[in-house]
Amino acid sequence: MRPLHAHPQHYAWGSAEELPRFLGRDPDGRAWAELWYGAHPSAPSILDAAGPLDAAVTGDPRGMLGDDVVNAFGSRLPYLLKLITPERPLSLQVHPSRSHAAESFAAENAAGLPLDSPHRNYRDDNHKPEMVLALTKFEAVCGFRAPRRAAQILAGLDTDLSDRLHTLLVENLSAHGMRAAFRTLVSPSLRPDAAAVAEVVAACEARVAAGASPSPRIDRTVVRLHEHFPGDPGVVANLLLNPVTLQPGEAMYVPEGAIHAYLSGFGVEVMAASDNVLRAGLTAKRVDVEEMLQCVSVQAAPPQRVAPERLTPSTVAYFAPIDDFQLSVTTLDGGGDVADPVARYLVPGSGPRILLCLDGELTVSAGGSTLRLPAGRAVFVAAEDGDLHVAGQGRVIQASVP
Repeated sequence: MRPLHAHPQHYAWGSAEELPRFLGRDPDGRAWAELWYGAHPSAPSILDAAGPLDAAVTGDPRGMLGDDVVNAFGSRLPYLLKLITPERPLSLQVHPSRSHAAESFAAENAAGLPLDSPHRNYRDDNHKPEMVLALTKFEAVCGFRAPRRAAQILAGLDTDLSDRLHTLLVENLSAHGMRAAFRTLVSPSLRPDAAAVAEVVAACEARVAAGASPSPRIDRTVVRLHEHFPGDPGVVANLLLNPVTLQPGEAMYVPEGAIHAYLSGFGVEVMAASDNVLRAGLTAKRVDVEEMLQCVSVQAAPPQRVAPERLTPSTVAYFAPIDDFQLSVTTLDGGGDVADPVARYLVPGSGPRILLCLDGELTVSAGGSTLRLPAGRAVFVAAEDGDLHVAGQGRVIQASVP
C-alpha cells in the first residue's frame, strides 16, 4: 500500500475552486475539471516512490493486480477513478463498445496517427462504460426519451425546426424515427443553422415563462445550454433526451452507446480504463458526427440509477452491470485503532483497490504498512497487500474490481 497522487485535468468547463479546496490548496486561477486516479497511460497517477502507476503495474502485474484480474484484463488496471466538477456543461458525448474501440484504435494506429494527434478519435482500445456518484446535487442528461414523449415536448414550439423534428417522430414512433430526428440535428449535411436553433430556444423560454411547458426542466436546460453554446444544434438535441438530477449519495450508470452530458455538480466517476470520447456537439473539442452515429444507441432508455447495497453497517456498495469496476463508500464515526484487531474496521473488497478519503481523517493499514489518510488523499492497495483495515472518522471511497 502506497500513497497515490492524482493527475489533474484543467479543462475549460471545470471549477476554479472545488478541487483545489478538496485537495487543501489555494485556487491558482485555472479551471480544475477532473482528478484522475488510475493507470491510464495518457494521464497516470503517481505512486509514491515508485513513479507512474501504469509503469508500476506493468512491472509487476500479478503482484499489483492479482491473478484473477490479469487473467481477465491482462496487465492493466481495468478501472479509472475520477473526481469531476463541471461548472459549465460538458460535451454531448457517447462512448464506444470494446469491439468497436479495438477495431478503430487499430485502424488509426495503422494510419500512422500519433496518440496525441488532433485527428484521432481513439486514445486506446477499450470501451468506457461509467458510473457517477453525486457528492453534491448533480445535473445531467442521459439517454433518449421514448419517441412519443419527445414528440409531445416538441409539439407547440411552432418553429420550422421543431415542426420538422416532430413530424419525423410522429410518422415513425420508433428508434428509426429518433435516429432520423437526431441525425437532422447533428449530421454535417443536415444540421440547422444558428438562427433556427435560436428560434427553438426562444420558443422554449417563452413557454416556460407562460407556464405552458410540458417539461420545464428540459426547456430551462435548453436555454441554459444556448447561453454557453449559442447556435449549436446539440442544444436542441436535449429536447430528445432524459434530464437527470442526482442528489448526494445517488448514482447513475452510463453504458456504452448512451448519449449523455454532465451539466453541473461535484461527483465521483468510476469507469473502464479508457479515454475514448465521441462528441456530438456542445464543445470546442473534436467532433466526428459520423463516427459518433456508428456508436450511439437511439433506443429509448431511462437513466440507469444504481441503488446502494448495504454490505455492512459502515459500507454501502454501488454495483454496475459491468466486470471492470465497482464502487463502495465506507463511513466511520470515530475511534478505533488499526493496530488493535478488535477496534479496527475491515473494508470489504480484494484485489487492486484505490482508496480516496472524502472527508474527515482515517488511518489505513494493509500489506504491513500503515498510513494516515486525511481528506483529499488517496492510496493504492495492491492485490498482494491483502486485507485493508481503517480506523478514525470520515468517509472513504473505494474503487475495485468485482
